[in-house]
Amino acid sequence: MHIPETLLKNKKILLAVTGSIAIYKSLEMVRYFVKAGAQVRVVMSESAKKFITPLTFETLTSNKVLDDTNEDWSNDFNHIKITEWADIMVIAPATANTVAKLANAIADTMLLQCALAYSGMKILAPSANTNMIQNPITQANFKMLGIANYTILDTQIKELACKTTGDGAMAEPLDIFYATARELLKEEFWTDRRVIVTGGGTIEKIDDVRYISNFSSGKMASSLATALHLKGADVNLIATRFESDLPRNMHKIEVESSEEMLEYLVDSIRIAKKAKLSKPTLMRDEHIHLIQKKPYLFMAAAVSDYIPKFQQNGKLKKEMLGESWSLELKKNIDILSSIDKEGITVIGFKAEMDREKAKENAKEMLKRKKIDAVCLNILENSKSFGTTENEIEFITKNSEFLLPKEDKLALSFKIMQNAKALQGDA
Repeated sequence: MHIPETLLKNKKILLAVTGSIAIYKSLEMVRYFVKAGAQVRVVMSESAKKFITPLTFETLTSNKVLDDTNEDWSNDFNHIKITEWADIMVIAPATANTVAKLANAIADTMLLQCALAYSGMKILAPSANTNMIQNPITQANFKMLGIANYTILDTQIKELACKTTGDGAMAEPLDIFYATARELLKEEFWTDRRVIVTGGGTIEKIDDVRYISNFSSGKMASSLATALHLKGADVNLIATRFESDLPRNMHKIEVESSEEMLEYLVDSIRIAKKAKLSKPTLMRDEHIHLIQKKPYLFMAAAVSDYIPKFQQNGKLKKEMLGESWSLELKKNIDILSSIDKEGITVIGFKAEMDREKAKENAKEMLKRKKIDAVCLNILENSKSFGTTENEIEFITKNSEFLLPKEDKLALSFKIMQNAKALQGDA
């Protein structure tokens, strides 16, 4: 997944690092933040400096590192002003000792003073030996922090520095990056809204080794699902192909055939329609109600128009088929036309090669399939599939918006903005 250089533009991140061998991962994390356009400042514990020197972080961030030896009250280089500067605080790695002190509001180091002074959301990525992580007191500390404006990321089961394999390894840098970006970018409209995205070309089996498919890479769907996730949506990505390095905690369902995609899609729509926002709101009748956010479906999958009429078991032998082979096909079900679209906002995707008739075909699709909008993508040839950039024309019943060619993740945010306007509560 290509991360746009402006994704976190003007965002300010305070990174706190403690004395764990996992600190080497924090260097990669800083690179993600900086490459995404964020400003990063670092505060280090004294034990962290035994693993990596402050100079390393200063080189990557172009900012001086704050620690126990250099606090300055003549400027903003102190535990109060630096936390007022930050949009978010990330503590990664966080040792079991640090977790215990944070849970008990102990502030005997510069890093802990910063954490106690920062009132906004803090992302915590623990790193410790399995027994230390699973110790009941440590688990109780996590629960305490969970109700005190901390988002605690899960540790991993891996071979640890102590040469044993178990739970306790810090989350991967990219996962910490995504968790931080989601917290910084989420907006009320999308937060907790159920959104389904389909992607990739369906795979229709001829026999157990051959199939019919198309060139659709699924990259647009993966990018769109990632953008929705970062805006706070509850995303379900149903696809035949996925981009690498997607957010780990985003829900993904891998399918092959159009039949399988339809089955999971119908199920997902049913669940999405029942979903309610968990935050209670007091209405005029003074009873507490749960607000339902209307779900979305982005149908970006390239579903096969025709499928083999008779799927064969095993492998068809060429000796049995002879010199020529006529494969009999039948028209496939039209998923977008067949699903129940009541109570859900639906955006279809259409790929065309005929520029003259592309828009006319997209408008026809809008009416015939009774959907809310069409994302029209005009292709040059088969090499247009799988690229990192795209150009979309967002077409509704009453409007047309050209979204110029750019990186697919950046483009996805613009598609979302146009999709948002389809609902009255935007």
